[in-house]
Order: sequence, then structure tokens, then C-alpha cells
Amino acid sequence: MSDAKVMLIEQFRAHVKDTGSPEVQIALLSERINYLTTHLKSHVKDHASRRGLIMMVNKRRRLLDYLNRRDPDRYHQIVERLSLRK
Repeated sequence: MSDAKVMLIEQFRAHVKDTGSPEVQIALLSERINYLTTHLKSHVKDHASRRGLIMMVNKRRRLLDYLNRRDPDRYHQIVERLSLRK
């Protein structure tokens, strides 16, 4: 795994072996979304990557909705930590 991915997992994990909680998944998706957004600013005609970006944004939205239904406090924490719009 890359160093950036390991650092994100360490920041957002709930316990030592946590790699799949919604918080970790949302943080990893947000990192990839930010990277692809900058990539698409310079490669405007890369429609395959744009489709991937849209799918990632939708997946992150679904995870956020799930977290909001299950535990609104954790939802508000992750939105605030990642500076996401509600």
C-alpha cells in the first residue's frame, strides 16, 4: 500500500485492524476524488476517468447517507474532518 493510503487509514480508523469502516472508505474515496478532479482539469477529454470520478462521488454519497442514518454524530464528524459539503 502507498504511504498516503496507510496514513489515511491510520487517521480515520476506529481500531487497530480497521480498514473497512465507512469513515475509512469515505476518506480514501475523497482522496481519490481530489486527485481525479485535478487530473481532469488538465485532461479535459478524458471521459473514462470522468465516468470513474462520477461513480466514486456517488459511492461516497451513498456511504455518507448510510453513516447519517446509522450514526449522525459520526457523520457530522467525518464531514467536518474532510471539509465536505452536506
